[in-house]
Amino acid sequence: MALIVNGLDELKALAGTDLGTSSWIDITQDRVNLFADATGDHQWIHTDPERAASGPFGAPIAHGYLTLSLFIPLFTELLVVEGVATKVNYGLNKVRFPAPVKVGARIRLAGRLAEVEEIPGGLHITVDGTVEIEGEPKPAAVLQSVSRFYA
Repeated sequence: MALIVNGLDELKALAGTDLGTSSWIDITQDRVNLFADATGDHQWIHTDPERAASGPFGAPIAHGYLTLSLFIPLFTELLVVEGVATKVNYGLNKVRFPAPVKVGARIRLAGRLAEVEEIPGGLHITVDGTVEIEGEPKPAAVLQSVSRFYA
């Protein structure tokens, strides 16, 4: 269940807070294929299950950027900021993909509100995120996401 804060002052007070983990979501072949269609990245390792079965991972894998794109829906399960005028994805400081996500796996996000900085008219936040793969020792992604919230 998401932590719900109202306004910039409540958000600022959460600096350094562990936000917990999201629910698990399934990485299906349909999801991978839709992402391939949206991006034009139809590399066989993602979209050809038969060929991918004999490839380096033994199965088709999700695109790293598909995993990254799921950060926002997973993050909204951790923190909801109400009472602000605008929310903006500002960027990423660092992203790594330590392990592939095989089709059929489940992933979730573990997050921590690492930093909160004041900016003119709002706050600039940095979230440390780890996308975990159920039953796997290495994460799918480790990232630092940056967002801005304006009054």
